[in-house]
Formats: sequence, C-alpha cells, structure tokens
Amino acid sequence: MTPLPDGADLLIRPATAEDIGAIVDLLADDPLGSARETTDDLAPYEAAYARVAADPGQHLVVAERAGRIVGTLQLTVIPGLSRRGATRSIIEAVRVASTERGSGLGTTLLEWAVEQSRRLEVELVQLTSDATRTDAHRFYERLGFVKSHVGFKLAL
Repeated sequence: MTPLPDGADLLIRPATAEDIGAIVDLLADDPLGSARETTDDLAPYEAAYARVAADPGQHLVVAERAGRIVGTLQLTVIPGLSRRGATRSIIEAVRVASTERGSGLGTTLLEWAVEQSRRLEVELVQLTSDATRTDAHRFYERLGFVKSHVGFKLAL
C-alpha cells in the first residue's frame, strides 16, 4: 500500500480485465474524454486491453482505495538508439476520479511511474498532454517535467 498525504491507503497495481469498465469510466470523466470515449460498448477496450497485457513493455495500472478504482495510467517502455541507446518511458492516459482530484493521488501516480521507470533502467521519462489542459501542464511542471517539445498527431 502507498500512503496518501491524508493518511488513506492506496494500492497501485497492474490493471486486470475486470478493471476495464472502471478505467473507461475514468477516461470518459472529463470534457475531452467524454467526447472520445464510450462506456456503453466495452468490446474495443477489451481487445485493446488484451494487446496491452500481452506486451511486456506496457504497464497499465490502476490506483485502488477501499476497493474502488480511483486512478489509472499507462507506462510504456521503449528501447531506442537515440541518446546513445537510451531506453525511454512514456506516461499516457493519466486519470484521477473527479472525486479524488486535489487529494495527492495524481502526484502519487506520477511518482510511481517515475520510480518504476528507474527500476526498469529508463533514462528519460516523457509524457504528452492535450494543449488545452493547462492545469495538467502546471501539475506536470510542478513535478519536475519540462515543457521541451511540440507534439504532433495524425489521425488515421
């Protein structure tokens, strides 16, 4: 268990197939997610979970408190040639339940991801955040992340 600042216990653990519905609920629980995610058909998420679970470079976790899923993130480890053969990790899909925002849970999740990256001998931790999420940007900068690049996407 990982203690939160308010003393409540939190368990960060690998996500299971039984957690898919709760994870999708978290993904859909904000203005951007509500436009992208659908909670009425879990089949695409179940297929995606199977791919993630089969890939040893993927670490999809949930934060659980009192038997309730209150947060999630995905950590992807990528070996590479650049930076003298450095291994990188990417933190994606960080979500905290709306009832838990401001509790320290997001900080705990990110600290877990950075520490896990260290254990996996990662040399650079990266993340992206939608340009409209200015509060999230301030949060990441407060944790030591540097706004160093401009990201691009191409929908296929």
